[in-house]
Amino acid sequence: MKFNKAKCKVLHVGRRNPKHRYRLGEEWIESSPEEKDSGVLIDEKLNMSRLCALAAQKANRVLGCIKRTLGAPVQERHGAVGESPEEGTKLIRGLEHLSYEDRLRELGLFSLEKRRLRGDLIAAFQYLKGAYRKAGEGLFIRECSDRTRGNGFKRKEGRFRLDVRQKFFTVRVVRYWNRLPREVVDAPSLEVFKTRLDEALGNVV
Repeated sequence: MKFNKAKCKVLHVGRRNPKHRYRLGEEWIESSPEEKDSGVLIDEKLNMSRLCALAAQKANRVLGCIKRTLGAPVQERHGAVGESPEEGTKLIRGLEHLSYEDRLRELGLFSLEKRRLRGDLIAAFQYLKGAYRKAGEGLFIRECSDRTRGNGFKRKEGRFRLDVRQKFFTVRVVRYWNRLPREVVDAPSLEVFKTRLDEALGNVV
């Protein structure tokens, strides 16, 4: 299968990147400040904020259509991705006077931050104890400790100079994984883990 040279781009990552030029054969490849791979838009700082902004705009457009359909006044919103679910829960009759946290509690829902954390912890379970255990070998370092408190499946937290490294899945999830109760980590299956995880997260926030 031949490369499509027109679709090949160079993404220079890192503050000290010398930004060399590259070529395929005799044709030089253009550089780009951001590129999309598998549906994920990433820039040269490994930041996905633009992807989040685009997702928020799309969600806000859908909310605008819902409001117009229901005859409610349309309010143009621009800002963080969290505004879409926050505004969406206000459309439910009887909950509009409650705070966002109380609306989520009444609906039995998690905030966006907690949903992302839940997804990370489920993926960590799959890599450490579940279906992806073989693929997950070497992703995490086991914590060598004689402490008996907490779960018995803790992983070592890494330390890095750059903040961008803290956003990597294998780094950001460890702190929260280590804080999970033993009964959650020792779940015999993924479904049991999800149930116990939801109970644990519900008690945290």
